Amino acid sequence: MERDVEVTGQKKSAAGVPAVAVAMKRALTHMGATRSVKTLLKLNQKDGFDCMGCGWPDPEHRHVAEFCENGVKAVAEEALTDRATPQFFARHSIADLDRQTELWLGKQGRITHPMIKRPGGDHYEPIEWDDAFALIADHLQSIDPDEAIFYTSGRTSNEAAFLYQLFARAYGTNNMPDCSNMCHESTSVALADAIGIGKASVTINDVYNADLIVIAGQNPGSNHPRMLSALEVAKKRGAKIIAINPLREAGLVRFHNPQNARGVVGPGTEMADLHLPVRINGDLALFQGIGSLLLEWDAIDREFIEQHTQGFEEWAAHLREVDWNYVEQTSGLSRRQITEAAEMIRDSSATIYCWAMGLTQHRNSVNIIRELANLAFARGDIGKRGAGLFPVRGHSNVQGDRTMGIWERPPASFLDALQKEFGFDPPREHGYDTVDSIRALRDGKASFFMGLGGNFVDATPDTAVTKAAMRKAKLTVQVSTKINRSHLVTGETALILPTLGRTEKDVRGTGEQFVTVEDSACVIRSSHGPLEPASPHLRSEVAIIAGIAAATLGDRHGIRWREMAEDYDLIREHISRVVPGCEDYSRRATRQGGFVLPHGPRDSRTFATDSGKAEFAVSPIEALQVPEGHLLLQTMRSHDQFNTTIYGLDDRYRGVNGGRRVVFVHREDIAQLGFDPDDLVDLVTRWEGDDVERVAEGFRIVEYDTPRGSAAAYYPETNALVPLDSTAEGSNTPTSKSVVVRLVPAGTARPHLADSSQDGVRADDAHKAEWRPTQLS
Repeated sequence: MERDVEVTGQKKSAAGVPAVAVAMKRALTHMGATRSVKTLLKLNQKDGFDCMGCGWPDPEHRHVAEFCENGVKAVAEEALTDRATPQFFARHSIADLDRQTELWLGKQGRITHPMIKRPGGDHYEPIEWDDAFALIADHLQSIDPDEAIFYTSGRTSNEAAFLYQLFARAYGTNNMPDCSNMCHESTSVALADAIGIGKASVTINDVYNADLIVIAGQNPGSNHPRMLSALEVAKKRGAKIIAINPLREAGLVRFHNPQNARGVVGPGTEMADLHLPVRINGDLALFQGIGSLLLEWDAIDREFIEQHTQGFEEWAAHLREVDWNYVEQTSGLSRRQITEAAEMIRDSSATIYCWAMGLTQHRNSVNIIRELANLAFARGDIGKRGAGLFPVRGHSNVQGDRTMGIWERPPASFLDALQKEFGFDPPREHGYDTVDSIRALRDGKASFFMGLGGNFVDATPDTAVTKAAMRKAKLTVQVSTKINRSHLVTGETALILPTLGRTEKDVRGTGEQFVTVEDSACVIRSSHGPLEPASPHLRSEVAIIAGIAAATLGDRHGIRWREMAEDYDLIREHISRVVPGCEDYSRRATRQGGFVLPHGPRDSRTFATDSGKAEFAVSPIEALQVPEGHLLLQTMRSHDQFNTTIYGLDDRYRGVNGGRRVVFVHREDIAQLGFDPDDLVDLVTRWEGDDVERVAEGFRIVEYDTPRGSAAAYYPETNALVPLDSTAEGSNTPTSKSVVVRLVPAGTARPHLADSSQDGVRADDAHKAEWRPTQLS
């Protein structure tokens, strides 16, 4: 338990001098002065490398220092000078390492050699690359292809992602879960149904020219800090901002831009004109309340609706019956607050609707996003300057991975293009997504797991169940730069294959290579690392995939694995002919600033839906029932982390220093539950219809400005509370923003449950159960 947590209170502004100071300290500590200059001056530059952090688009005109505090932290974590050598692994057993925190593991440095844990072994030891490839090939050749799982992290390049999906499908499976399944999958499903494409319909220039920007369930100050600079430009041009979030986040209160004098010594820029502290999972009710007012005022774009949409009358009839008592009770907002937001949308000539995980990780997330799209349709905010739908991706190339075919449910058109290009018939049945992959490992239906980047064990829900499932595998393979928890929760045999990072030069047989990535605004650009590799034994992701594929498949289908590993232009030639919009890929990717993928709704108001029009949706307002004495918990990032990578123990903007095991609760809820601020508690949840009581131990209560009945705490520490089978309808995304918990004094939670992990989380095997949100009476 963390007893030394210091709570200093919420901050009312983001960035400024403190952000610069923290960033530079991290850079100099991990990289040194010379290395810091060499990397940071190339970060997000047209002739440099793309940040491995968030997917925020780069502006056309870039600063010399085109990065944010958390971008610097991400670079420093990868380009640090410490090394995890074979001698390190000889000194530390796997059990010893598993007792360490994620923060400690990440500070041990870059992995320098391929490593193996053999059956019955308690240490990793070195292995030659060819021997590792042969071991993988032997196992894959001995099993049915659908017993293999190929996971992808969002940091993977387009070239590696394309090659990876090609290998998996040439091998014979669509089991390609990725981190999208846990974050924006609800977005992909909702937008595909609503507008025919699961991507943003805006460019960064639209952000600059918006009249109003709605930011829902998103915290740019910590998760997409460079977005604040774009919002500042929009504000200076007269835009207004509505922030919809249970927490009042510092980045949407005031921004001190360190790139200009006003941000350093002046007052900074006030950001949100209106903050709506919506109750967790109250967004659908809020959006329907807004829609009903727009209809009442006839503040709709009838020309757009008639020419470009379908289903308006059904939607309008549904909203005319909205019960305002129900809307207020579910959203936690007054009619006056909702009316103020609706008036801002009514008076806006061009509105952008932004969102992130706060909307996508609930049981009804697909419906929530469809309702946001309904508002855009009603106002004609699709396919015009300064307006549109903008899901902001939280990982740098997670969108590019999907574009390149990383998907367990690929469209037939993509598979047809693969067949035409490579001469084999790819598997057509859908594969496992992330949740189904855990189930398959748990149930003995899969025996092989490969992770191309990421930290699967810490990123996924139901931690104890996931760990038990991974340990049932015969072979686990992790392609990584540094040590993480997934290296320590392994199959019978485990491999760590160390790879180059974004910051490093990639020299192959035909010379220095570059890779490409796609940002949240559908822009593809090249990325070139400036540093020498951390070890001569590292290989690029492309080379690793090609080596495994060649060892496993040989010359089956005549695919030139080894040649593509030496010349990435060969991969891009294939991409040009397989992926729509990527024609002449290599040349266009090397242009200054890259190129923009086509987007029918944005470019021409054309929609690849069944009707050929934008589709209104009718969704009942559902609310998760929270029993008396319980709270509804959302899991979230600290300011000092990126996904499962923990940079440090300070959440500066929320005023928490020196620890992570904290739970944010309204002061009246604290008192009503019989606690005081700073008390230590365990978080306990029992999912409806599930006999398992999940426990996360040792959290300090922090009094915080959040709606009554709501609570928040950091992941991955609270992932253990998210039941594996509690997922969003339509997308199967874990419901990490809708966890019903009760607080009990620390150490008093049920002591007899089975699997007790080092994180203080207890759970036994998951039981299947159906969770049904029910309407409030």
